Amino acid sequence: MQPAAEESERRAQASSRNTHHDPVRLAFRWYGADDPVTLDPIRQIPGVEGVVSALYDVPPGQAWPQKELAALKETIEEAGLHFSTIESIPVHEDIKLGRPERERYIENYATSIERAGALGVEVVCYNFMPVFDWTRTDLAYRLPDGSTALRYDHADLNSLDLSGGTGDLPAWASYSRAELEALLAAYEDVGEDDLWEHLAYFLERVAPVADEAGVKLAIHPDDPPWPVFGLPRIVTSGAALERVTGLADTPANGVCLCTGSLGANPDEAPALPETARRLGDRVHFAHLRNVTTTGEKQFRETRHPDGDVDLAAVCTALRENDFDGPMRPDHGRMIWGEEHRENVRPGYGLYDRALGANYLLGLWERA
Repeated sequence: MQPAAEESERRAQASSRNTHHDPVRLAFRWYGADDPVTLDPIRQIPGVEGVVSALYDVPPGQAWPQKELAALKETIEEAGLHFSTIESIPVHEDIKLGRPERERYIENYATSIERAGALGVEVVCYNFMPVFDWTRTDLAYRLPDGSTALRYDHADLNSLDLSGGTGDLPAWASYSRAELEALLAAYEDVGEDDLWEHLAYFLERVAPVADEAGVKLAIHPDDPPWPVFGLPRIVTSGAALERVTGLADTPANGVCLCTGSLGANPDEAPALPETARRLGDRVHFAHLRNVTTTGEKQFRETRHPDGDVDLAAVCTALRENDFDGPMRPDHGRMIWGEEHRENVRPGYGLYDRALGANYLLGLWERA
């Protein structure tokens, strides 16, 4: 088959996925060329048409190069998929700390948003967690069915080895021991009110840029939704997500509804459908996965149909709000021996995330 004919067939297949009324826009995270989960099997997952990715080698604070962004988009589109979402453009710590140097980092962030918008990227997801991104204390917890999953126990947090810095944690940025000690010391004078003020300062400047660029911003809740290592965390509840939407008065300023992050709090999990309703059209991106709480500040990730979060009710709430943004299954278990695969990322194997995508597709069609 000639290349032009192959491209036509790919477009026809992508179009045929979305023939149902009000289809869900399923997406799948891909970590680029060194991801053992390649684009070919992602394309084969029913309903998945979008890819969530990033430029993982650009240091926090630098503007993302247009040429590299364009090359990433081209790679994704050549596989018959759509580069719908960036997750994440890291927010430099000087912005979170409110240092004078934040001005140039905010300017660089705005430039990255403009360049993403110029390429048709719809959503930029980000978080405002100081120093550490999502944190788990066990990356291969054995579940009763024999699969492994991510687990968190706050009592085990201090047992994590940080002697070499943050390099062994599943986060987007790595710091040496000296850099980590300096950052932890800097945050000793930053409380929750300060962090809210710094987030507002950031959004007041980048949200109008996003609006002009046709890009929607989606803040990710803190994961887990409570302070870790003595650092403040503020985006820890549905009410906090609503507060974020009021920090910059533009439709571009929105949220990522992550049911796993908020669901780790037993007070938040049953309220998630109502949280989705209250947030309305400010939900620009959805991470739908499940967790089971097993104690105080203690939880494990589970199969998508199980756990403390009623994902069916969340999907119904999103449909009632005419949600049309990208949705992805987020983390998954390691099943069918995938935990033995070389270089596989904890929580980011192929098989269980593919099952999760199809579960979400069924929930959406039923809602």
